[in-house]
Amino acid sequence: MSKDQQTRQIADGQGFIAALDQSGGSTPKALRLYGIEEDAYSSEAEMYGLIHDMRARIIKSPAFNGEKVVGAILFERTMDGEIDGTPTARYLWDKCGVVPFLKVDKGLADPEDGAKVMKPMPDLDALLKKAVSHGIYGTKMRSVIDAANPAGVRAVVAQQFEVARQILGHGLVPIIEPEVTISIADKAEAEDLLLEAIRAELDALEPGQEVMLKLTLPENDNQYKALVDHPRVIKVVALSGGYPRDEANARLSRQSGMIASFSRALTEGLSAQQSDDEFDAVLAETVAQIHRASVSG
Repeated sequence: MSKDQQTRQIADGQGFIAALDQSGGSTPKALRLYGIEEDAYSSEAEMYGLIHDMRARIIKSPAFNGEKVVGAILFERTMDGEIDGTPTARYLWDKCGVVPFLKVDKGLADPEDGAKVMKPMPDLDALLKKAVSHGIYGTKMRSVIDAANPAGVRAVVAQQFEVARQILGHGLVPIIEPEVTISIADKAEAEDLLLEAIRAELDALEPGQEVMLKLTLPENDNQYKALVDHPRVIKVVALSGGYPRDEANARLSRQSGMIASFSRALTEGLSAQQSDDEFDAVLAETVAQIHRASVSG
């Protein structure tokens, strides 16, 4: 597996990144939206087994391929699992032509200065070594900005880039995700602060250090065009952040150079009760819609 080939696919590929990385806290909701209620499983192991089955069904669907889906972000348990006897990350690249990423954060710390930084990750180096052994290309980690508070925004971005340097040290490409909550009154002001903080950190990276950014769809179109064009950025991807799929696609289509990395918007309309033909038809239409929005900007 060629890292250069995978970098070209992410940088130049005409598609989007699928987020299949719901963790423990969000798994019951993801299963419920898929038509599996909490009384259908009686243990954490069963719950994770069901979500793995859902993700495997998506990955094995004919529409899920490198033509429209250039990458996919996995939860650690999904990476540790297999699809038809092949480790998930290798299945993604070898069978689907989809570049595999791994979610590495351990959740959010308590709010401070209108933001939630990431919890400490004392075992990150061990996880990154495991990721490399599985053929993972890059990582993703999420923080949250809940207000246009300069101190909070700076803390989020500084921590993201500090951990990004650790990830780069293992030869992996970090996706930096400082999510701005879509419901806050001062979202546009928070996005201005975020743009300024990210540009400063990008300018401080060493030559050869390249990252990706995952950002909430902005209030002002092309808010992040300077980041899309920055020489240290391989790609800027958009998170749907709770916007319905149609609105997320509409907003994304107005952003030049950004592609989607949707989670809930990707699985919207899929159900465990659907036949394989029904499931594949719904997913194919969803993939086509998100793909159109990603390549039209």
